[in-house]
Amino acid sequence: MIELGLSRISRLVQQSTLSWKAIHVAGTNGKGSITSYVSGLLAAAGVRCGRFTSPHLIDRWDCITVNEKVVEESLFRQVEKQVKERDQLLGLGSSEFELLTATAFEIFHQENVEVGVVEVGMGGRLDATNILSNVLVSVIAKIGRDHEAFLGNSIQAIAKEKAGILKTGVPCVVDGTNETNVLRVLQSKIDELGINSTIATPDVAISRFPKLASLFRDLDLEPHQQTNISCATLALQKAFERIQLQKNVDDLVPMLSDIRWPGRLQFLSIESLVSRTNPVLLDGAHNGQSAAVLGRLVDRKLRQQSQSVTWVVSISHGKLWSDILESLIRPGDKVAVTAFGPVEGMPWVKATDTEMLATELRAALGVSNVESFGPDIHGAISWAASSANEGPLVIAGSLYLVSDIFRLLREKQ
Repeated sequence: MIELGLSRISRLVQQSTLSWKAIHVAGTNGKGSITSYVSGLLAAAGVRCGRFTSPHLIDRWDCITVNEKVVEESLFRQVEKQVKERDQLLGLGSSEFELLTATAFEIFHQENVEVGVVEVGMGGRLDATNILSNVLVSVIAKIGRDHEAFLGNSIQAIAKEKAGILKTGVPCVVDGTNETNVLRVLQSKIDELGINSTIATPDVAISRFPKLASLFRDLDLEPHQQTNISCATLALQKAFERIQLQKNVDDLVPMLSDIRWPGRLQFLSIESLVSRTNPVLLDGAHNGQSAAVLGRLVDRKLRQQSQSVTWVVSISHGKLWSDILESLIRPGDKVAVTAFGPVEGMPWVKATDTEMLATELRAALGVSNVESFGPDIHGAISWAASSANEGPLVIAGSLYLVSDIFRLLREKQ
């Protein structure tokens, strides 16, 4: 189960050498994309970099990369075994995420990583990754309401927990599109610590890195994607300054067009699974804020001439399904409700009952064409592909559903 705190991880990594410097990224939405952009640009600049994100996408070790390549399974299992033995010897009873964090940090050391880009797992103040000491720059992405049982039931309380990664003497970059109440909490912490800060917006980033203007235009990026890139480039500039690396971030901007964060607003082919030629839109939107972003993109790009959309959805048990799906689904849409499978390392994570969710969708959103498929994800996709008839098809509602889709596709390779 989830139990936040730094006492176990402190003892677990005390025998490891944190020989690398870090860029630490917290937030509710966008932190995965930001870490991907930062590590991709670091690699392009010739810096040996590591990246640690969560949750994993397909395999447990794919959340750890070195120079943009997933670590070898053999290395992961070897280091993980050492970490688990240490945990047992010390009698710590560390959580799965603490063990994984310690494994990632030790791999970075063994692989001679210069800069590790580390995504917070949950919150910030008491998250296992907050054991980091040699931080170049802290980044706080868009903050929304999520994990309220652990972080607080107000946006201000959640922001305070996220602000816990900020450290004296370490500059920070903050997503400037955050709510006013969030920015006020973060600024209070920044003032308390007396640290250098940059409030990141596309305009601020373009003023420093002019090549971003054409990149945003040519790639037709959504506003939140522009802001995530702004956070990443501004943070990278601060990191370069602190390690005295004479690199111009603006010269690296064109490389951004080649960086992808799988499962986020991703169009991909599922032709190996079903008889459908057109790509589907896959997105791990799993809270109200990220769902609203997805909904705006669907409305702008897929609902031409009021065209209906077909959905395959799964929601984690305990989340308010209405916060997610009310931003996405419209009367006249077709919906296949399914359940993602067991999540390795997180046995407490379950999918919402599909029959119950289907019933709620029919009653609350006025969607008549809803089918429940239980754990039969392939069946849900087949029905959706047939119902869509090459029209718009979106798979969303959970990162764990995204992971299951990728596994199904891998099996067909």
